[in-house]
Amino acid sequence: MIRFAAAALIAAASLAAAPAFAAASASGTIQLNSTVAQTCTVAVTDAGAQLNILSGSNAVTVGSVVETCNDGAGYQISVTSANGGTLKSNATGAQPISYTPIYDGQSSGSSVNVVRSSAQFNKTATVAVTVPANAQAIAGSYTDTLTITIQGK
Repeated sequence: MIRFAAAALIAAASLAAAPAFAAASASGTIQLNSTVAQTCTVAVTDAGAQLNILSGSNAVTVGSVVETCNDGAGYQISVTSANGGTLKSNATGAQPISYTPIYDGQSSGSSVNVVRSSAQFNKTATVAVTVPANAQAIAGSYTDTLTITIQGK
């Protein structure tokens, strides 16, 4: 029994004296990537407004636009007229009636360009029109179409 105890003591001492082996370490990496596409949209709502050519219409709201563009450098809104800034009629003897479009408070002749310097999300802008009085306008229906375009920088 003493031999057995001595042998066990020697075995335990040799295990305690043996150097401990460190666990091997390894690592790897995963590269994460993503791309966000440029997205610019306008949602246009026609207000169905009636313009008064005979007595004139001053800054009448004709619609609204919700702008969204995620370009950090900003974007441009363009308002263009199909008839070059005139209301036209097919009535015999009718002459085109000039008007001024106004976008978000800005106007510059028959078309408007508005520059935004940063991204905007759900920005609401109004579209208005000013028509000078023309008491000599020929009877008939006068129309034009405004196109609102958005473009990132």
